[in-house]
Amino acid sequence: MAFSRLYDGPEPSRINKWLGQSGVCSRREADALIADGLVSIDGEVVTDAGRKIEPGQTLTLSDRAETALAAGITIVMHKPLGYVSGQPEPDKVPAVRLLTEANRIGPGTAPAADASLPPIGRLDEDSRGLLLLSADGVVAKAVIGPDSDLDKEYLVRVVGDVTEKKLKILRHGIMLDGRQLRPAYVSRMESFRLKFILREGRNRQIRRMCAMVDLEVVDLIRVRIGPLKLDNLPEGHWRMLTAEERVALVG
Repeated sequence: MAFSRLYDGPEPSRINKWLGQSGVCSRREADALIADGLVSIDGEVVTDAGRKIEPGQTLTLSDRAETALAAGITIVMHKPLGYVSGQPEPDKVPAVRLLTEANRIGPGTAPAADASLPPIGRLDEDSRGLLLLSADGVVAKAVIGPDSDLDKEYLVRVVGDVTEKKLKILRHGIMLDGRQLRPAYVSRMESFRLKFILREGRNRQIRRMCAMVDLEVVDLIRVRIGPLKLDNLPEGHWRMLTAEERVALVG
């Protein structure tokens, strides 16, 4: 089945920019897919590389586009604080800068400096932990596609009064951007340390959820994406996704 996703941004966005920020593929790859007639919006094939997608429209990649995107590698990284996961602003440092031989753990070689490895799901500059970088469109669909049911686990340290009432609200009662969030698993591990398990990834979701119940997030680390765990991968280091792990992610 072809990859489809509803665009729910607040304003129109260039297709290549949105696909790059979403972690589906790089902007350059998006332009190539459009040139090959492999991208459509609401059933209409896109022919203009500068085309924008409007809120509420659905973008679809053809099966051939997915096959093309599946040819690439997938990197498993322990992203430190201070690095951005996607396309950076001029004064920001992208996580791909960490893909050096010195930071590699296990077999493989560092990707070329100009390799296209967009992030599969964002991890903000002030957050750390498990980050996937990949040119594999099948992995991207499995992790962040509209039909993905993979959960993501986070360990979060907060400042504020943690009460059972607030935990109940975090689990079931939060609206963001006018939309009800899916139920979340939220538990207290220590006095000010919480565990979140989410099945969606809205922009800065955990920080915004906590702010709505007067809790400030002071540390956030992602430790798991579906069956894939951060385990003991050192901060700032990376390794290749194994074939077995890819099968487990893709299902």
